[in-house]
Amino acid sequence: MNRIGFAALAFAGFCNLAAGGEISSAYTDLDIKKDCTVFASAEEGEGDWANLVCSGYRGYPVIVYSGDLRESVFYGFPPGGDLAPAWESFSAFNSAGPRIEWRIETNGSRSIPFATIHRWSVSADTENPDRQIEVLVVEKVAQMHERDGCAVGLVLATGNPQANEAARKIADERARNFACGGDEPVVVGDS
Repeated sequence: MNRIGFAALAFAGFCNLAAGGEISSAYTDLDIKKDCTVFASAEEGEGDWANLVCSGYRGYPVIVYSGDLRESVFYGFPPGGDLAPAWESFSAFNSAGPRIEWRIETNGSRSIPFATIHRWSVSADTENPDRQIEVLVVEKVAQMHERDGCAVGLVLATGNPQANEAARKIADERARNFACGGDEPVVVGDS
C-alpha cells in the first residue's frame, strides 16, 4: 500500500467511528509466568507444547497455546467452554508480545471489550530465524453469548509509523460484525 493510500486509511479511521457507544482502549499485560495457569502440557518425550489460560480484561480470559516455537492466542470465552478453539498462528516461528490493547465500547455504565490489538514478533527468514518483523494482530473478542473469536486483521508494524492507527481502524470498523470462518481478515502491509 502506498503512503497516500495508507494515510487515507488512517485518517478515515478517525472520522468514521462505529455507531453506538464511546470507543476507548485499555491495556493488560501478558506475563506467562505470573498471569497464566497451565491446563495442559506435553508429557516427557512428547515434544514441547503447553496450553495456558491467562487473566485478561475484567474477567475476559486470554488462552495461549504454544508449540514448535509458535503461539496461538484466543481472547474471550471459547466455544462451548472448550479450551481448544481453532489454532490461528503464523506459519513462521513467532511469539505474542507482553502487552494487549483491548478496544472497548462503553454504553452508559456497560463496557464491553470487542477487539484486541496484540503485537507479535514473527520470524521473517527461515534461513535466519533471528531476523524478526513485528505484526499487529487484530482479533475479535469472544463474548459469553456468542463465543465467536478470531483474527480480523493483520498490520505490518515494522517500518510503519501508522500501524497502531490502522489496527484501531480495523478493530473499530470490522471486529463487532466480523463472521469468523466466513469473512477474510484485512491485511495491511506486505509481510
